[in-house]
Amino acid sequence: MADAQAKFLTGNLFRHVSTMSLAASIGLMAIFAVDFIDMIFISMLGNAALAAAVGYAGAILFFTTSFSIGMAIAAGALVARALGSGEHLTASRRAATALLYGIVFGSLFAALVWLNLARLVDLLGATGATADLAVNYLQIIIPTLPVMTAGMIGGAILRAHGDARRSMMATIIAGVVNAVLDPILIFGLDMELTGAALASVAARFVMAYASLAPVVRHYGGFDKPTSAEFRIDFPVIMGIAFPAILTQFATPLGQAVVTRSMAEFGEAAVAGMAIIGRLTPVAFGVIFALSGAVGPIIGQNFGANQHDRVRGAFNAAVIFVGIFVVAMTLLLFLVRGPIAAVFQADGITLELLFLFCGPLALAFFFNGLLFIANAAFNNLNHPFYSTWLNWGRHTLGTIPFVLLGAAWFGAPGVLIGQAAGGVIFGLLAWALAARIMGKDHDPKPKDLFARQGRQLSLFHHRR
Repeated sequence: MADAQAKFLTGNLFRHVSTMSLAASIGLMAIFAVDFIDMIFISMLGNAALAAAVGYAGAILFFTTSFSIGMAIAAGALVARALGSGEHLTASRRAATALLYGIVFGSLFAALVWLNLARLVDLLGATGATADLAVNYLQIIIPTLPVMTAGMIGGAILRAHGDARRSMMATIIAGVVNAVLDPILIFGLDMELTGAALASVAARFVMAYASLAPVVRHYGGFDKPTSAEFRIDFPVIMGIAFPAILTQFATPLGQAVVTRSMAEFGEAAVAGMAIIGRLTPVAFGVIFALSGAVGPIIGQNFGANQHDRVRGAFNAAVIFVGIFVVAMTLLLFLVRGPIAAVFQADGITLELLFLFCGPLALAFFFNGLLFIANAAFNNLNHPFYSTWLNWGRHTLGTIPFVLLGAAWFGAPGVLIGQAAGGVIFGLLAWALAARIMGKDHDPKPKDLFARQGRQLSLFHHRR
């Protein structure tokens, strides 16, 4: 068994940020690249309704995946903080309780969504055959949400231990499985969208196994909690998970508003947005991975009361984002022609794609600021700051900007408005995080972490 030591308490912070972010993003991009390939395969079928259906379904899958991300954030933050404080057994038990709660609540949430799929697709503006295709696609994937949650929690636990490589490999292996099954099921067995859905289901099971097995094999596994520990851990986990889930839900809500607004301009516009939706995480997977990558670095140093390194990790992440976004924007601009050719994009679809592969890509710097700030808030006992900022960004920072953009510039204005709101809230998140880190923190007296520890001590004393 590997020594469960806190590896981020020493060493160069920019190197830690770069290593964790790049490793985590490679894993994420493996999954997103498969989604991107899915869209290429579906575009090759020559049916705009299929591409549009994937766009509508993607908004709902984003919504359900947000639950998994929220539970993973809680697991990663608590395990990292326990490791930073030298509480290795507590870290192992928290990993177990977070996993169990994630599976139980994930099952309940999946059932609720599955029973309301037709209504949710209708709310996004899908109609007719496109709506039916989206519902059929989602009916296959949604029941595996608990499996996805388990996989994400496993990856978060590995990252909390500083094991970015094994976390990355879990998603890469899942991506390879999906990529192999896609052409077989979509074309070989002529299953079209159903084949793409079944390939995704198989990949989720593979990811869950590949991320949980290394925790058992290399980090002592999951310490079985007693009934009292399981009950006492609930407020600790949900104290981070609940606001984190609410935070994540804000993103698909904003995306739903964008999808609904884009639907007013026809299926070609929705198809263009769907292509961008698949291209975005492939190009900016490093930025999407930042919260999960920077969180353990901040969490371990916060648990060890090393506040200078907490601030240093945050600043290193901001510099990293700036360098990456500029480089990726330049690359997208240079290859925008070949990308358009792959999707046989024309008309409004081409216009939207070229807009994204140009100035709008630079706006991801501000999304990166928000992701880094969220990691800081979740690991510094201010998870609800993430909630309020994300909801603000995807309501006040999305709805009026998107509506005005659509009215002034048509379909391109939807994307322009979405980006403009991100600039404002990215800067706001940066300022608030800097203010919090400018204060001295003592994580233990007012933390649920400490209160829970006192409760357990009293419990064992009475026994």
